[in-house]
Amino acid sequence: MTSSTWSKAPDFADSPDRVEAVRAQTVTDLQTYLEDGLQQVECRACHTCVLVRKNSFNHTSIQWQTDPASVCPEFTGAERGTARSCSRLTASINHAVMEGIVEVRDH
Repeated sequence: MTSSTWSKAPDFADSPDRVEAVRAQTVTDLQTYLEDGLQQVECRACHTCVLVRKNSFNHTSIQWQTDPASVCPEFTGAERGTARSCSRLTASINHAVMEGIVEVRDH
């Protein structure tokens, strides 16, 4: 039986330049997808603040700054893991978009 040396994510140990290039791209990707374009929105119902990015009218990225179950009544009252969103927060985000507070990146 032959053992395989293939791995799903190669480590490029024999190529330090490539290791550095992957590391640099990872830093760029983290910045792009987790930080760039995020704007603070406060829920008009419970005043919870989240970070929001609208890549299009149909795509919204939301980063909670605290555990939603501890700050949002919609999540607090739900059975653990059953709440998928908060209609009041969604309405607050939509309001921020319509007021021009949150930019939609791709019209």
